[in-house]
Amino acid sequence: MRFRLHYVPGSAAMAPHAALAEAGAGYELRLVERDEQGRSPREYLALNPLGRVPTLEDGDLVLTESAACVLHVAERFPDARLVPPPGTRERSELYRWLMFMTNTLQPAFLHWFYPERYTVDPAGEEGIRQLAARSIAEHLERLDAELADRPWLVGEGRSGADLFLFMLVRWGRRQDPPAWDRPNLRAHFTRLLEREGVRRMMDEQGLEIPAL
Repeated sequence: MRFRLHYVPGSAAMAPHAALAEAGAGYELRLVERDEQGRSPREYLALNPLGRVPTLEDGDLVLTESAACVLHVAERFPDARLVPPPGTRERSELYRWLMFMTNTLQPAFLHWFYPERYTVDPAGEEGIRQLAARSIAEHLERLDAELADRPWLVGEGRSGADLFLFMLVRWGRRQDPPAWDRPNLRAHFTRLLEREGVRRMMDEQGLEIPAL
């Protein structure tokens, strides 16, 4: 069983990449090399017309959306325990946290990174960025509080939701304050950095290991 993951270093491909590595899956990586205007190459657009990353190929299945890729890997490798058992309270909580991060926190980051995408008036870009930074801080405070009395978001072990949070905390390294300056998020991020699969993902994407 061999997967192909199309990625850009440090992008939303981090979470599914870490899931593949944590699951012990066989996979190959394909770097999406964009031009100076940020456009994806024609070959990639034929696979994913939106041009975004990640895209995960599993045989003839072409899957997009980072959280969907994480869940797919989890279902394909149940022994990796990237999701709690079906029908459990923990499984429902995992869905909740993944949806919160994809629908609420991730879009706030996108507004902060790319404010020009959300207005036709360049003069309004800074306001969008400031509001996004405020939203990011509020959401990170909530997540930090959730981790105050437990090491992982759901259940007794790390899950795909934790890998997704790891990715977003790294995205927040340039916030003021940095995302990992919150004590519980810092401890969570550090715990994941100790995992072999996460370290492999960071190494294969050429991402610096922060000194926390």
